[in-house]
Amino acid sequence: MDELLRQLYQDRTNDEDTLGIISMEKRKQLDANTDYFDVVLFVILSDNKPDWEIKHYEYDGYKVAMHLVNTLQLNDWLLNNSNRKVIDWLVNGKVIYDRNEFMKKFRQQMMEFPIEERQIKIGVEFSKLIRRFTDGKSLYYEGHYLDSYNQIVHALHHLARLSVIEHGFYPEVTVWQQVKKIEPEIHKLYSELVTGNESIDKKLELLLIANEFELMTKTKLGSAHLLELMKTKDEPWTIQELKDQLSIHEYSLDLSILLEYLVQKGYVNVVKQQTKGKAIFHRQYVVNEPNG
Repeated sequence: MDELLRQLYQDRTNDEDTLGIISMEKRKQLDANTDYFDVVLFVILSDNKPDWEIKHYEYDGYKVAMHLVNTLQLNDWLLNNSNRKVIDWLVNGKVIYDRNEFMKKFRQQMMEFPIEERQIKIGVEFSKLIRRFTDGKSLYYEGHYLDSYNQIVHALHHLARLSVIEHGFYPEVTVWQQVKKIEPEIHKLYSELVTGNESIDKKLELLLIANEFELMTKTKLGSAHLLELMKTKDEPWTIQELKDQLSIHEYSLDLSILLEYLVQKGYVNVVKQQTKGKAIFHRQYVVNEPNG
């Protein structure tokens, strides 16, 4: 098996754009983390290469997947938490090639989890949490309990990932195992939703109240990155200016609902600017500074 893998990745090590290679073997008969392949070769490339390529191989009954990913795509996945199995590969995989200690430094950075990067990821999860919770709440009051249930489950997942990031860890595929150790009360909310004996409408009624409380406790943390950005200039921000600033971050998708939530909670003030239309105003935003 090792000889097979060596044949597959040997040419990659001669390419100066190859920064590191990780081997991830399946840990059980059907391992979804390796997409049911026997081994995944995760090849990290410089930004000169395409974002993401996949190659599948088979030899003597062994199935091997090779993922070739440049650092821009990799950092996007890590920032937006949009490919969590990659975190498993990075943390638990075996480094079989490391150009100029790139992988050693990359793993060290992951372990340190810089505060600026952490705040951005928290902002991403918080904006998604607001969206899912708001949608779930609306669906509940409209009587669409199954659709509401689906949204609230997703909201709890974002709450769980936010909690894990807050404590300085990257959310993994087994995020609920992480949360159970870090914030067991959030794990209890999820457990009650999934396994409770109450009717679905009763479970949702109780969870909406609990979720509302958790949102309140996480608002200052979850909005910190956006509010710090808004403080970088004295003039009010338009929604488009904020969207442009956040364009590389996934929470720009839910920026409008996040801003409105922060207005309702008193973290952001609305400034009206006259338009050419009679009694029509542009809506702009500034941070509410209690002592300012």
